[in-house]
Amino acid sequence: MKITIKANFNKQTKDSKKELVQFIVKGEDEKRPELSSLTREVVLLSIEGLNVELKAAFEKTTKDSTKTTLDFIVKGDSSAAQTFEFYKLAGSDVELTIAAAQMSMEEFKQVSFDDEQEEEEDEDQAALELETLE
Repeated sequence: MKITIKANFNKQTKDSKKELVQFIVKGEDEKRPELSSLTREVVLLSIEGLNVELKAAFEKTTKDSTKTTLDFIVKGDSSAAQTFEFYKLAGSDVELTIAAAQMSMEEFKQVSFDDEQEEEEDEDQAALELETLE
């Protein structure tokens, strides 16, 4: 399944565990039933004009009287170069394509866990042993 909508790339935030990408949808596109069916699934996000695709977990959809907010958690095999290109458009109106990925949520979480393990076990990083004081 694939859906293309007009949205405002509201924000991107990153902490030590995850990256959140948030889009705001207004008008007719927020009523499309495909949005509900893709929620809580692993998806591929792309923006018209960029040759970059991000793999993300479609975390949630929040609706109020004026807009619909879409939250995605980006983890896994996305490189810093991919995310940088994507996030240069933050704050602007974009044509967003959301496509179902051929990956389960469990596989997505495992890839993310493996990436975190790699970061923690970087062989090129010097190790420092601290002596304990008695």
